[in-house]
Amino acid sequence: MRAITSLTLASLLALVPVVPACTSSPDDAPPAAEAEPEIDRRTRELVAQMTLAEKVEQLHGSHLYPVGGLWETTANERLGLPGLKMVDGPRGVRAGKATTFPVGMARGATWDPELERRVGEAMGEETAARGGDVLLAPTVNILRHPRWGRAQETYGEDTHHLGVMGAAFVMGAQEHVLASVKHYAGNSIEETRYEVDVRMEARTLREVYLPHFEHIVRTARPGSVMTAYNLVNGQYCSENPHLLRDILKGEWGFDGFVESDWVFGTRSTDAAALAGLDVEMPVDAYFGDKLVASVEAGRVPEAVVDEAARRVVKKQLELRRDHPTRPPPEVVESAPHVALARLVAERGVVLLRNVGDALPLTGVTSLVVVGPLGATANLGDFGSSDARPTQAISPLAGLTARAGATPVTYVAGPTLSAEDVKLVGAASAAVVVVGWTGKDEGERIMDKEGGDRASLRLSADQEAMIHAVAAASPRTIVVLEAGAAVVVRPWVDEVAAVLMAWYPGQEGGAALARLLFGDAAPAGRLPITFPRDEAQLPPFDDTSSVVEYGYLHGYRHVERAGETPEFPFGFGLTYTTFSLSNLRLDAPEIGASGATTARVDVTNTGGVAASELVQLFVATRGSKVERAPRDLRAFARVELAPGETQTVSLPVAARDTAYWDDGSGRFVVEPLGVDVEVATATARLTAALTLR
Repeated sequence: MRAITSLTLASLLALVPVVPACTSSPDDAPPAAEAEPEIDRRTRELVAQMTLAEKVEQLHGSHLYPVGGLWETTANERLGLPGLKMVDGPRGVRAGKATTFPVGMARGATWDPELERRVGEAMGEETAARGGDVLLAPTVNILRHPRWGRAQETYGEDTHHLGVMGAAFVMGAQEHVLASVKHYAGNSIEETRYEVDVRMEARTLREVYLPHFEHIVRTARPGSVMTAYNLVNGQYCSENPHLLRDILKGEWGFDGFVESDWVFGTRSTDAAALAGLDVEMPVDAYFGDKLVASVEAGRVPEAVVDEAARRVVKKQLELRRDHPTRPPPEVVESAPHVALARLVAERGVVLLRNVGDALPLTGVTSLVVVGPLGATANLGDFGSSDARPTQAISPLAGLTARAGATPVTYVAGPTLSAEDVKLVGAASAAVVVVGWTGKDEGERIMDKEGGDRASLRLSADQEAMIHAVAAASPRTIVVLEAGAAVVVRPWVDEVAAVLMAWYPGQEGGAALARLLFGDAAPAGRLPITFPRDEAQLPPFDDTSSVVEYGYLHGYRHVERAGETPEFPFGFGLTYTTFSLSNLRLDAPEIGASGATTARVDVTNTGGVAASELVQLFVATRGSKVERAPRDLRAFARVELAPGETQTVSLPVAARDTAYWDDGSGRFVVEPLGVDVEVATATARLTAALTLR
């Protein structure tokens, strides 16, 4: 199927000399005698029956505002094509009430692809039950800097981790609907997202900002990819033939349709169509009568429209074939989905500090919850991911329900009166809930709410509240709610425990209570770096019209600079301890196309059953080009009972060390030495691998 798409595109591009040629290999072509797949034959026949105007009607949305939460493309009743209904969904279906899951960053902190596949499947099922066909998720943009307002939507700062988690979501969602992977590519600034030109070298693009998209396209076969608003190296993403035709549709063999982001995602008719944009959303500002006129005037070959229409029609036919019926309405906010939201929240919370066994909350006779967010079900931003459940559980509600007969007092704050301080001091423990809300960070909504963060530090009144509570209670536990990293240095040494809860979804309060009381052991690990100070990170510029993205960011940048972050990438504590031992490679020497397996023994050396994350990094020695100190290339979770040991196996291939050579236009594997590092939050082992 992929090879046939490549041939079709190659033939098309021969008619369009202004578009760079497809880079697919002739070796990928099917044998001449191979029968045309039925779905392709039917697609070709339907498009052949369409007039030019009918074909163009397939390539744009039909109304500016959603109807029942759904945006629609135009149906063709004559040919029996229903069009496509699209709905937002990074954390839940935005069409009426729906199960509201923890945000993408919280799910990234689970490091659990199978759990994320289940989330995708649940969201896909609710999308289908609401009448939708395309779920506008997942968001898989690299978190270059934690001040980015939409950080909460994505999974983390590492391309390998993003690709694995994103592919899992797509595979789950497409059990019911089509998934739209977004935003392609280089999108990680909110304030200037419509006009910023993100410039980067070819190696940075190929090694950092594209591999996760490639992995998702090749392994999960998403129905759609959404272009970003911004420019990349001087061209809007919707007008960028290198991104759309050369790489996405050519090299990767993407057989779905490319749609624009809403309203300002399409900037032209001719340039966008020739570059490979297939669908303009949400209306036909450029891909309606203007596109018809461009074809009639000879500026856009009709073959371009034919190819785009085939992509859209084919996905409609596949959807009808694979999912002929819709789930019942009862699946929306069903008990299994709500339970899944609670489990994901539980697995995504990261325990960052726990001094003197402050947690779990054993032996407490009273509890006080402090802060305005303590009584708030803080779900995340108010932009395109703004799903809303019928009910949501705040930290206060969750803790009160779990505490049973143990009294729980609430102090609103942020300013504490003398009576408040007295209540805090009298309690066995104090839980302070602080952070941001959708008013502070998220997708910018009409210049009123959301946008990029101004700082990684909490507001002054929240920091003062933490200081005041910590002075009154030696068992102060701080719960952070935010989309990305927080600088905690002004107060962290004064408190007994810190947890990063992100925006934990509708069951967040219940999940938090289970973790604090020890009903479950914390399992989350950071998918991003928490700096000691923002100066440890690359600059974040959300005011300039042109920005430069360097090769290093996140843990790769911090480690290259020799800095020690507050909490490193992959960090997270739990209620037990683990050890690593006996790291070995199946083959200590492999060729340029070879692979091996790293095996390591992981032991639970404590007294509580818990889950550990095991990561594999590669670090090259003696490369002729700049390299990161190390790069993540595999990870796995392991559940261990007290005293139990399991062997974890992680694949490593020579291809994992390749760099992009722009001169030859390919990835190159050097013959050199590689340090294969296997790490947990608290331990590291290294083995030597030779590439010949």
